[in-house]
Amino acid sequence: MRSFEIDTPRGPARVQVVDPAGPPVSMLVLGHGAGGDVDAPDLTAVRDVAVAGGVRVVLVTQPYRVAGRRAPAPAGHLDEAWTAVVTEVRDPAVPLIVGGRSSGARVACRTAAALSAAGVLALAFPLHPPGKPERSRADELPATLPTLVVNGDRDPFGMPGATGAVEVAVRPGAVHDLRRDLPGTAAVVADWLRRHRWAR
Repeated sequence: MRSFEIDTPRGPARVQVVDPAGPPVSMLVLGHGAGGDVDAPDLTAVRDVAVAGGVRVVLVTQPYRVAGRRAPAPAGHLDEAWTAVVTEVRDPAVPLIVGGRSSGARVACRTAAALSAAGVLALAFPLHPPGKPERSRADELPATLPTLVVNGDRDPFGMPGATGAVEVAVRPGAVHDLRRDLPGTAAVVADWLRRHRWAR
């Protein structure tokens, strides 16, 4: 694993790069949840299964977390920092998949088209604030890019429905942290990557 910082318009972001054993088939860039880190159990499980499938995985820690803050920056600031990092690390020789968990999934969804990503992986996409289904964020999901949403059926943040290019994998008994049956969640992601020829 290689770790380094990248300067963004919102301060330095931390980047961890994990390379597969051979030449990468694709690159998967993942962001963390609002108050969390890139070592969240679901991100770690996905990282490991993707690397095993020949994917270069890049884990991005947003500048506000690097600075030691837990409260997330405004959406525009998150998107700006994320875009700067992805632009810096991307390899034009391989397909780019962007993703993350919760807040990181939202950032990836909002910026995927502008970054010319091939696909989006959204872990625990927070469809709405808990108890407020009227405040839906469904419009942040990409309309035309292949997108995999992996959500627990007991997630208090809700679960989007499958529409257009958006596939939804329901994890039985899981809540927002997706800790229940991590191997099963990782297997769902690995299958999706292979179906799109983004992994071996």
